[in-house]
Amino acid sequence: MRNRLRTVMLIVGAAAVVAVLWLGVIPNEGQGQGTGAFPAYKAPRLPGTTNPNLNGVWQALTTANWDLQDHEAAPGPHTELLGSYIGQPAGQGIVEGNEIPYRPEMLAKKRENFQNRAKVDVSSDETWHALGDPELKCYMPGVPRANYMPFPFQIVQGQGTEPYILMTYEYTTAHRVVRMNWKQEAPVEAWMGWSRGRWDGDTLVVDVTGQRPETWFDRAGNFHSDALHVVERYTPASPYHLLYEATIEDPKVFTRPWKIAFPLYRRMERNVQLLEYKCVPFTEELIFGPFRKK
Repeated sequence: MRNRLRTVMLIVGAAAVVAVLWLGVIPNEGQGQGTGAFPAYKAPRLPGTTNPNLNGVWQALTTANWDLQDHEAAPGPHTELLGSYIGQPAGQGIVEGNEIPYRPEMLAKKRENFQNRAKVDVSSDETWHALGDPELKCYMPGVPRANYMPFPFQIVQGQGTEPYILMTYEYTTAHRVVRMNWKQEAPVEAWMGWSRGRWDGDTLVVDVTGQRPETWFDRAGNFHSDALHVVERYTPASPYHLLYEATIEDPKVFTRPWKIAFPLYRRMERNVQLLEYKCVPFTEELIFGPFRKK
């Protein structure tokens, strides 16, 4: 009887521990999907300032680059040649409510993009960007996609007195400068847009405009127009995590603003650094091969 009671107590205790661990990773209401519940945390300050130190190499561990929304595992294009090499992993979405509020006619365009994601056509300037995921052609990915591709990126703040923050990405060596407390609007469209930042407590808020309309959000064909407006929030949650949130607005494509959220993880390897992934040479045959002189 005593042994049986001891066994029951051990089972109850184990169940309590599991429940505590489970509750510890349930997203807080309003934080977005997948961000988790972190205890209160105050990030270290940059020397001589009150601004949190976000310096480091960071990386997302999501499958959002394949599809922002919930998705099953799926084959990639040309499985007869590549087998499972470029198959799509199953994944949980990062979109709040798992819904992207497309206008009906734009949802049809998204589906068309997916069907044509592995095609290219550079026969004329008018159709240069009409087919194919820009990632396929090694174009810079734009914002927010650059932050959840399966590559790390680095935040460089300097000593805290400079009016700029640099974000540099391993994929295609893309980069952008966050201009702190600037008022000037984007002078031209750019693949990585025009980023203006400010501090909201410990959260870095970045307002991004001026992005080229050709970039996509993922390989599933989710897209935007030249009216894209993204507001990002980078919040320190622990010495090893940033909570990333972005509000996306584009009245030409969507019926209302919508949000994404996920954690960024600090890369902790010894001597960690960004390496090069300059993929332009990988795409030359795909894009320009048909124009080779016979």
